This record gives sequence, structure tokens and C-alpha cells, in this order.
Amino acid sequence: MSSTTTIKPYLRLSGLEPLVVRPETNFVNVGERTNVTGSKKFARLIRENKYEEALSVARQQVENGAQVLDVNMDDALLDGVKAMTTFLNLLQSEPDIARIPIMIDSSKFEIIEAGLKCVQGKCIVNSISMKEGEEKFIEQAFICKAFGAAIIVMAFDEVGQADTKARKVEICHRAYKILTEKVGFPPQDIIFDPNIFAVATGIEEHNNYAVDFIEATREIKQLMPLTKVSGGVSNVSFSFRGNDHVREAIHSVFLFHAIKAGMDMGIVNAGQLVVYDEIEPTLRQLCEDVLLNKNNDNNEATEKLISFAETVKAKGKVEVKDEAWRNEPVEKRLAHSLINGITDYIEADTEEARQKYPKPLDVIEGPLMDGMNIVGDLFGAGKMFLPQVVKSARVMKKSVAVLTPFIEAEKEERKQAHLKAGTTNTEAAGAAKILLATVKGDVHDIGKNIVGVVLGCNGYDIVDLGVMVPADKILDAAQKENADIIGLSGLITPSLDEMVHIAKEM
Repeated sequence: MSSTTTIKPYLRLSGLEPLVVRPETNFVNVGERTNVTGSKKFARLIRENKYEEALSVARQQVENGAQVLDVNMDDALLDGVKAMTTFLNLLQSEPDIARIPIMIDSSKFEIIEAGLKCVQGKCIVNSISMKEGEEKFIEQAFICKAFGAAIIVMAFDEVGQADTKARKVEICHRAYKILTEKVGFPPQDIIFDPNIFAVATGIEEHNNYAVDFIEATREIKQLMPLTKVSGGVSNVSFSFRGNDHVREAIHSVFLFHAIKAGMDMGIVNAGQLVVYDEIEPTLRQLCEDVLLNKNNDNNEATEKLISFAETVKAKGKVEVKDEAWRNEPVEKRLAHSLINGITDYIEADTEEARQKYPKPLDVIEGPLMDGMNIVGDLFGAGKMFLPQVVKSARVMKKSVAVLTPFIEAEKEERKQAHLKAGTTNTEAAGAAKILLATVKGDVHDIGKNIVGVVLGCNGYDIVDLGVMVPADKILDAAQKENADIIGLSGLITPSLDEMVHIAKEM
């Protein structure tokens, strides 16, 4: 086989030139907006059964340079099979859109199979994995092969998603051997997705996620040179949701390094890719430090990128900070510290508020919760980023730590007063106990961690089981801990099914 034909042509409509991915192709853009989880406009049009209008989103992606079109209908409120079938049948009758290959994207194989029956020529299945074991994986691979489709294989096995370089390479190599030796799948039709996770979350365990992906890509291409590597690029910048200027820079810098390591294609918004050399040098260097985990001890690189992101309202516009807020009333100072993640004055300001309010608990229920409510509103509006919310939660925790001894002392006083008077203590025996866990198969824990910190700050007793926790462990722990509430977390679509399963088991 020629070294310049390392993947079979993705045949377009009869008579049109096929897309062939060669070493000199550099990078294939997979348009992400025809995805109900990636575009609010597309999701709204599909939910309202305005399929023909939804084609405009697909057309725009093609016009913006997408070379493959990712179509995803994974929404709990949609009939995925019907939506995928309807949309793809319409799309196939639009030559200006159907001239590029389709990527049928779903976490449910029945939706993928429905899509395979609609697409003309060669398409890409996104994705199959070994999460349900080898037998199911082989069965699905045979079906994809029968339709002549190329496949994206997620780095996901019976244990869960791969989050380290070693796990990514191990799972991909195992899948490769099964596909080539047991299914007879052409290696040039195998595309690996070694999982792109968010960096700059403010959580140190996540700092090496981009490096792990890049290094795993390099090793996968050395081990299995005829295969391809892909990934959902926008995942890496999720922390900066709401700041497109910074997100676009992160995507460009990430792709610069990932492509050099061997990444062949990726799901991106083709209309929002900035040229690497056109990124202002300061922002580019900050992105490099975060993505390559350089100068990032104690999240130093992350903090610098967050500070820069806060000043960018649009290209060229900079906001100057001052200390005038220190002259405001204590309530406004507390809110300012929470919103901006400033710990420098929080202990002194909290003590000042404690002396001003009748009870220490009033400080938590008053100015502190007011500040956290603003944080929630700003994050919901896309005006704050994930790492900033993590910082806010830490400021809240530090403030509550100042108040806790006084709250405990008040409780003890009331208890002694009840004992002395010979009356029953009507105060609850203890705070409500909340059990938190990211469900089996999912390593995403940002949301769970934030919820845990905020609830802990409000006096709840938190038991955190971590990530990739199976149903039986969650239910056993709930009984053992006598939990009042179980909180289940997850980001990827299969996690919804796992949550439903746990609810049924309860």
C-alpha cells in the first residue's frame, strides 16, 4: 500500500471527487454545529421539527470549511432514531452539503445503525468502544464493516474512560488488535479518539490532560501507523465557556501541538479557527503554558490565563483593575472577593461581618450566599469561567472556616442550656448527609466537586465517592452512611443511562 493512501477514500456523491486523508493533508476539520449538544440553534430547530431550516446550519459549516460533517441527535427529549433518519435523508438530497462525508455521531448504537441506512457512500461512525465488553464491540464493528464505514474508536473500556497517556495507548492498542485480527477491519479505516478533557479547571489533577492526549497520539501513530487520531477539540477549552476569543486561541495552540504529534482530524467549529501565528504573543504563550502544563505549579499558569481572560472583552480592549472596592461596605467586599476569587482579605472581612451580624450563621445565609448567587448567575450567563467558579467556592470555604468555630460554639451553648433546663434539644441531631459520585464510565468531576464544596459550605455533611463509581458501590455506601440524598454526576451522554439504571436499582 502506498504511504500516501493511509485511509480509504470517503466517497462523496457519485461523480464527485473523494476526500482522501494523506500524510500531507495536514488536518481534517469535522464541523461540530450539526450537533444538538453543540449548537443551541440546531437543537432548537430539531426539537421544533424544523429539519429543513436545520439544514442551514449544515450548509454554513460546509461554507466555513468543514471537510466532514458531524451529526448528533443525542438528546433525552428527542427520538434519536427518528431525528437522525429524518435529518440525514433530507441532507442527502442537498448536493452542496452531501458533497462532504458524514460522521454519524451517537453514544447509542441503534441511532448509529439508523444513520448508516441513510447515508450514501462511505461515512464515519462516531463511535464504538469496549465499554460494554469485547463481545458487543466486535458485534458493532462487524455491522459498521458491512456498511463500509470507517469507525472512531473511543479510548473507553469496561473500567471507564482513559484519562492518562498509558491508559489511552493501552485501550487503543487492545482495540486495534481485536479489530484487525478478529473482525478483519482495514487498519486505515480505524480512527482513535483518545479523549480530550478540559484543562485550566483550577483542579490540579486536570492540568496534564492536554499533554496526555498529545503524547498518547504520538505513541498511537508509532504503534499503529495506518490508523488515524481524532478528538472533540472544543472540550479542551470548556473552562473558558463564554470567552470565544480565549477559546479560539486555546484550540489553535492545542491543534498546533496535537497535529505535530500526529492528530489527523478533529471536531471543531470550522468558522472559528484562528491562525496560530495571528494570536497575540502574550495570549499564545499563556495558552502554551497551560496546555503543555509548563510553569503550572500551584496552578500558576492557569491563574495567569484566567487573569488575562478577565481583561479581554474583545480584541484590543483591556480592563484596568483597582483597589477601590476595599472602600465599599463589608457585604459588597465579601461579594467582590467571591466573584473574583480573592482570598487576600476574606478572613478579615468575614470577621468584620461576624461582629456586625447577630449570629455567625447570618453571615453565611446573608452576604456570602448573596455573593455565591451572583457567581451562579454569571456562570449561567457565560460571563464567568469554570476555574473562576472553583476559586469562588474555595473563597467561600475559607470564609466559612472562619465562622465554623463560632457556629459550633453556639450549638454547644444551646445544647448545654437544654441540658440545664431539662428540655429536649429541638435542633437537628446533625446536618443532612449527601453522597456524591460521578457514575461508572465517566471521569468528569468538575461539577461534582463544585457542588460538594458549596453544599459543604452550607453545613451539609458531604461523602464524595470520586469518579467512575459503579451502581452497587453507590447504593452500598448510601446504606452504610445512612445518606439523606444521593447526588449523581456525569458529563457524557451514556452517564444519563447509568443514572437511570441507579435510580431503578434504588
